[in-house]
Amino acid sequence: MPNEKDLPGPAVRLVGSSVQGLSTAEVAQRVAAGQTNAFVQDTSRSVWSIIRANVLTLFNGIILACFIVLFAIGRWQDALFGFSAVANAVIGSVQEYRAKRALDRLALLNAPHARVMRASSEEEIALDDVVLDDTLVLRAGDQVPADGVVTGSRGLQVDESMLTGESDAVEKENGDRVLSGSVVVAGEGSAVVDRVGADSFANSLAAEAKRFSLVASELRSSIDRVLKWVTWFVGPVALLVLNAQMIAQGGWTEASASGAWRDAATATIAAVVAMVPLGLVLMTSITFAVGAVKLARQQVLVQELPAVEGLARVDIICLDKTGTLTQGDIVFDAAHPLAARPGWESVLSWYGVQKDANATARSLNGHFNQPAGQPLDRVPFSSARKWSAVIFDDGMWVLGGPEMVFPERNPRDPMLQQLATQAVELAATGRRTLVLAHGTPTDDETVPADAVPVVLLTFKENIRPDAAETLTYFAAQDVDVRIISGDNPQTVAAIAREVGLDAPHGFDARELPNDDHEFLEVINNNVVFGRVTPDQKKRIVVALKAAGRTVAMTGDGVNDALAIKEADIGVAMNSGAAATKAVARLVLLDGKFSHLPSVVAEGRQVIANIERVSMLFLTKTAYATFLAIAFGILLLPFPFLPRQLSVTDGLTIGIPAFFLALLPNAQRYVPGFLRRSLTFAVPAGVSVTLGLASYARLAANLQIPEAEIRTGSTLILTIIGIWILVVLSRPVTRFKGLVIGAMMIGLVLVYSVPIARDFLQFTDPTLPTALLVLGTSVACIALIEIVRFVHRRVAYRDAQEALHHRVTKRVSK
Repeated sequence: MPNEKDLPGPAVRLVGSSVQGLSTAEVAQRVAAGQTNAFVQDTSRSVWSIIRANVLTLFNGIILACFIVLFAIGRWQDALFGFSAVANAVIGSVQEYRAKRALDRLALLNAPHARVMRASSEEEIALDDVVLDDTLVLRAGDQVPADGVVTGSRGLQVDESMLTGESDAVEKENGDRVLSGSVVVAGEGSAVVDRVGADSFANSLAAEAKRFSLVASELRSSIDRVLKWVTWFVGPVALLVLNAQMIAQGGWTEASASGAWRDAATATIAAVVAMVPLGLVLMTSITFAVGAVKLARQQVLVQELPAVEGLARVDIICLDKTGTLTQGDIVFDAAHPLAARPGWESVLSWYGVQKDANATARSLNGHFNQPAGQPLDRVPFSSARKWSAVIFDDGMWVLGGPEMVFPERNPRDPMLQQLATQAVELAATGRRTLVLAHGTPTDDETVPADAVPVVLLTFKENIRPDAAETLTYFAAQDVDVRIISGDNPQTVAAIAREVGLDAPHGFDARELPNDDHEFLEVINNNVVFGRVTPDQKKRIVVALKAAGRTVAMTGDGVNDALAIKEADIGVAMNSGAAATKAVARLVLLDGKFSHLPSVVAEGRQVIANIERVSMLFLTKTAYATFLAIAFGILLLPFPFLPRQLSVTDGLTIGIPAFFLALLPNAQRYVPGFLRRSLTFAVPAGVSVTLGLASYARLAANLQIPEAEIRTGSTLILTIIGIWILVVLSRPVTRFKGLVIGAMMIGLVLVYSVPIARDFLQFTDPTLPTALLVLGTSVACIALIEIVRFVHRRVAYRDAQEALHHRVTKRVSK
């Protein structure tokens, strides 16, 4: 049975309004007065919001304050981290701006349009070209581009749920208001625009849906949680370190009088700056942005950047058949007469030549050439009844699915029994079936009681060549599939079998139970569902999400819009309805279903690489926090200058992280990103702290000069940092080896080039210092290897538990 996108819409009658619409001069007058619908909202964030997100952050505020203090006390050499923070902000802003421009260009090329009556003819124009007092022509599948008053209605039904929260479609009569952003789900009509642009109720559904937003993302939420924790720790730890440094300089009174407080402040700033994971947010933003741009080159429009991550977490995908598994190009197959009723060829001929005929109706054109007169009336298609009708002088002709036109079969009516049997047999071969019935016109838009099936029509659909391969990929990735369609369940099941799904039969959605538990059992135990209404599609998605599944929904019809909006990840075909594309988070611009594996792969790369990079940054945050606390309690001088930590961070974390975050990575998604990252970062941070605290205490006992202690501490931290980089990069490929090797060369240069040595205040270590550095480094490396071994066991256990959970869900079905 066709859905809204498959049956021809009725001819628009502008009841109660002028059919001429505005003249060219009137349009020009309103454009000159600024009374247009031009209210531009980018598909991604504005330039200001990008800059604000990358610059005006709490951590940047902390860094700026530390930067100002160091300049004020004349220690500008230790303010290198300030330039690093600026570089981070600039790089992040530039990367996100480049992604924004790419997405904006794609969205502009694929923007929805509006239909209006102007100068006695129907025109299709851009949304922002609609002007005040324009007469809108509204049909099923359209977004309402601006607020208006209905001036003509023929079964016009509008879904305003995405604006008002009410899920039921609203009937619109003359004089009723329609709101921008709402969706026409049935019927046809016209409306005169009375509010445009910024004055409209919702600007438009497309603009709202395409606006950049931080959707539910495990990566972002986990990182935000870490940032919140660090924010709470920074203040108290800074006071603890400052107190220890003042005491180490001879006490508060003496340090204040002698000017040694400057050294104490510098050491405190070094501790505070090290705690801030500046690059982690930057790397996440860059990885999302680069992923979106890479997918854009493959004709996948990412309307919300975290959706790149989202599809990698999906464990069940719901597909609409038409336009997703099939190409949506309907081919007329055959007519199977059931009753000797003249005139049916003329009716089908009339359907095929309508100017607004869709693929199903157009496929009839050329097969039935008998001319038909003008109809007396029409009954538009609606999602509830799933049939349409046209009334000629000889009676009412109803076109729809056999079981929808004749839902209650009379067992003693041989014609209806023949219809049912033949329809089932044809549907089982994968053909789509419609019945054309004839009866006496009714007054309440119902199938005539005396309706008689006249002819059974069959249609074929071309299956997408990439459908089977894509579904095979999802099966290999343990992603379950559900086909939910408005068509005959047996027809859908036959097509599902052709693309390799195990679907011996299709479930008729009219038999879905009302009880939520029973409903979920049916969804779990069946693969194919036919005769599904838009509300049922939405209910299926909601039920799966409530059961803990991460759901993706693909489709192209207006009847898919609600389900796509409810899904964790909504995917629309660019050939689909504007309303559907507006609420989707991903749009396949060339309509190729085969792009979905690329999206999944890109999402997995994002998740896996950010997890690896986050362990680098979180390890630094962990050891910086523990070091600050340990040296604050032990009342020892902090063993680093800020400039020394800046160099160490760059060589062991900042520079290599940039490359590691963009490497290919096909690792499967396993829940628990933050737990796994902290499982490594916290013990590794403790190991580094134990090593450096022991080194500092032993060096102090040996009365090694402070400058030499700092040199040894920086050397230890750099060696351990590079080793952590090696551990987290395993298996070390040629490219990773080049990155690690370059960092080692950088380390050698920092310690050997005189200018760098002098600037960083490095000294040549004596034998005791060299032995302490070597022993501490070896001990810490051994501890890091133990931590990594335990961490890998935890990660393996998480993966096994996730696999067991998936298997349990499959068995429970």
